[in-house]
Amino acid sequence: MTADAADKAGEATTGRRRRFSKRHVVGGGVGIAVVVATFVFILPRIADYRDVWDVVKGLSWADIGLLAGVTALNLATFAPPWMAALPGLRFRQAFVVTQASTASTYIAPAGVAVGMALSFGMLRGWGFAAAPVSLAAAVTGVWNQLAMLAFPTVGLALLAASGTPHAALDTIAFVGLAIFAVVVAGFAAGLSTATLARRVGDLAARVASWGLRLVRRKPVTWGGEAFVRFRNRTNSLLRRRWHVLTLATLAGHLTVYLVLLVALRVVGVSGDEVSAVEAFAAWSLVRLLGSIPITPGGLGVVELGLTATLVGFGGNQAEVVAAVLVYRVLTMVPTLLIGLLAGATWKRHRPGSLPTAAAD
Repeated sequence: MTADAADKAGEATTGRRRRFSKRHVVGGGVGIAVVVATFVFILPRIADYRDVWDVVKGLSWADIGLLAGVTALNLATFAPPWMAALPGLRFRQAFVVTQASTASTYIAPAGVAVGMALSFGMLRGWGFAAAPVSLAAAVTGVWNQLAMLAFPTVGLALLAASGTPHAALDTIAFVGLAIFAVVVAGFAAGLSTATLARRVGDLAARVASWGLRLVRRKPVTWGGEAFVRFRNRTNSLLRRRWHVLTLATLAGHLTVYLVLLVALRVVGVSGDEVSAVEAFAAWSLVRLLGSIPITPGGLGVVELGLTATLVGFGGNQAEVVAAVLVYRVLTMVPTLLIGLLAGATWKRHRPGSLPTAAAD
């Protein structure tokens, strides 16, 4: 390489770093602004924090025990989807992986990508082969997204059946239904025939290589045949385990909703103020909005969205804010603490032996 070429390459690298840094600084600034605005300015206007604390202090030991129970139930549902998607993975290892990867999404700027990479690295470190781990990550990710997109439509239908329509919620649910339909159609089409999978893979490879050339990177080494192999493995797994994976995914999501519902009831928000259907509709829609990567774990976005929606349904302001904060603490803090511990000690949880299928 000549000196001029080296200088140009160095300038290009520096430019990419500057763009990368600027984008992350701007993104981080927006996230911080959202969190500060929510907790410092907006929520205190909805309900004085002293009133919220009075509500929380009024919880009985029975209430605290009930909250602890549903939180433990929710934590226990993290592992089964991965156990269904990755043959040979036991509960202990699946629990460690899911807690560590989920915790990373709460603290890392590119949370979801970091979480997937961490899951992959831990499982490969334990001896699982790359192909089944990649398949498990893809399938659990798709099932989680499908559930998140489908729940708002279910919530909308339940609201309509109960006679409490809401125009804004209808719009968000309709968008979620449209995206859900597109994702399902695309996923089904990709798995339908080897010919179509090959075409989709070749097209994806060309698009990816074109994008990499723009940033002076080498083209991808995979193509349509990789998609065909992925299709074959996916069909084989889903034929055997789609029902277990679906039930496990639904349980994982619905226990999160259960934490919110119990939090609402123990702080005093009755069914007359906010029904279980209204709570479900608010939860499902706000979770969909919170999945947009503005802040880690949707911090600030979820609290504000849930509070506004539940108060709009008729909940007492101080009690709703108390319930939402309790719900968020119970669904984030235990996983964050357990996940950090799991991430620091994951090598100690290596399985003693792996079934043959896990190493193929």
